Amino acid sequence: MTTKQLPPSPEAGAESHTNHGYITDKERYLARLKRIEGQARGIARMVDEEQYCIDILTQVSALTSALRGVALGLLDDHMKHCVLDAAQLGGDAAEAKLQEASDAIARFVR
Repeated sequence: MTTKQLPPSPEAGAESHTNHGYITDKERYLARLKRIEGQARGIARMVDEEQYCIDILTQVSALTSALRGVALGLLDDHMKHCVLDAAQLGGDAAEAKLQEASDAIARFVR
């Protein structure tokens, strides 16, 4: 697997780094997040219009599920790209990426 390289940023000096794993699906993620944003506005409107609580809770559940789907996709991309790349390099960077992924998973399942 090859990774795309970004040109070095001025603050990075001579270092260059790889793109984030989600970059190939960026437009899909953005479209999904815009739909989620619309869902959240719809829920606020439902509360403002004093709609039935169970209907609002149903929409909150759908919104929660949609956000969970985005999070799982990002986590999967992170594991397949960022963590895998670091693991192949080994050393402290690999351990740091594995810990970072483990911490993210722990936050996600709380």
